[in-house]
Amino acid sequence: MVAENIRVQCSICNKGNTTYLCRGCSKDFCFQHLTEHRQILDRQLDEIINDHDQFQQTIIQRKHNPDNSPLIQQINQWEKNSIEKIQQTALQCREKVIKLTQKSINDIEKKFIELSQKLKEIREENEFNEIDLYHFQLKLTQITEEFLQPSNISIRQDSKEFINKISVTSPLEQIQTKKNKFQQFAITVAGGNSGGYGLNQLSSPWGISIDNDKSIYIADSWNHRIIKWKLYSKIGQIVAGGDRQRYQYNQLNDPTNIIFDKKNNSFIISDTGNKQVIRYFEQNRTNQQIIISNIKCMGLAIDKNGFIYASDCENSEVRRWKQGDKKGELVAGGNGRGYHLNQLNYPTFIFVDEDYSLYISDKDNYRVMKWRKNAKEGIIVAGGNGEGNSLKQLYYPGGVIVDHLGQIYVADSRNNRVMRWREGDAEGEIVVGGNARRYGLNQLDRPAGLSFDNEGNLYVVDHDNHRIQKYEKI
Repeated sequence: MVAENIRVQCSICNKGNTTYLCRGCSKDFCFQHLTEHRQILDRQLDEIINDHDQFQQTIIQRKHNPDNSPLIQQINQWEKNSIEKIQQTALQCREKVIKLTQKSINDIEKKFIELSQKLKEIREENEFNEIDLYHFQLKLTQITEEFLQPSNISIRQDSKEFINKISVTSPLEQIQTKKNKFQQFAITVAGGNSGGYGLNQLSSPWGISIDNDKSIYIADSWNHRIIKWKLYSKIGQIVAGGDRQRYQYNQLNDPTNIIFDKKNNSFIISDTGNKQVIRYFEQNRTNQQIIISNIKCMGLAIDKNGFIYASDCENSEVRRWKQGDKKGELVAGGNGRGYHLNQLNYPTFIFVDEDYSLYISDKDNYRVMKWRKNAKEGIIVAGGNGEGNSLKQLYYPGGVIVDHLGQIYVADSRNNRVMRWREGDAEGEIVVGGNARRYGLNQLDRPAGLSFDNEGNLYVVDHDNHRIQKYEKI
């Protein structure tokens, strides 16, 4: 505060005595009220110093006792609540197991008493032969197995977690961990029992579609069927085709891809061998519609408007089809087979993003092309450096999908690996596979279709191993 002696009125008492100007608040005070004003400022300074000292003490305490932070307390409370929930569920399950086990033991005991009585009778009568002994031994074995492993009691773990997960994040950490990582050893979720026609087998599968329940719809190509594999199931369920009369109406011939049309509650199937794309209703297997004819389509996609995209590998083009179209609209290629940016060479798998940009596995050009909406030519976003196994090359690319960060995943078929590229990168990185062409859980044999489930886990169609592999996100 700087005081200046001038004759104006005091801002407190309004007297015109000698006053002093406070440069802080720009008010004038007489000597008495200037003193009071100064005392008020002194008290305010003391309060600030006190707050400062208290905060300094808080820093010291937090530094030496990090476990007392509010975030740690929040984690501790979550742990306490979760443990209580687990203990309560475990108690209920134990009580139920004890009750069911006691009932099972009582039932087995009755069977055992009956068997004992019959054994006693034949021993007393001394009339028995090899057949009687075989039946008694079989019955005793059955009772023993039923006692040791009751078939009516099992533990089921729900895939939907009943404990809310928590995690700790920071903006810096989010930037550094944008690229998802996956377990390198896969879980076989369908097939894997060599190639065959059984319901526990697949034969050269090609494309897949995964619903919110993690059921997998598989284009089981060489079995000429679409098979649905539910979560944790050991066998699949045929939902289309599969009668081997593949040239007849309502049958499939080498289907290669399947997508779900939410708007019409139906599946779209590329019936490649019959050179058509059909709409299929799972609830009514006799109700199917041919929506595109005379096309060798190996890749399908659908945008948020419900428009269908189909790759035509014979004509090296991709067209977009609206409902009722007689001829689709050309959206990529269509300039003959070639390697220029306005050409394609045997396009197979395709993917369309939220901006209607189209990603195309340009198989015989060993590259993935991106065609933006209304573009006259595409740009190379993966491969394009000839066939090979370096990180800047692809060798017959297959399935292609793009995650929410714009990262492009490619099934690098002949290199037996899945690659990830960012638009503009000179080379990609190996996500899974790349460990030679075999059937180990960390190996692939000519991977085809790719997909994510609603938790971000990666699914790979392991074509020549006749199985679907799930790589869990880390």
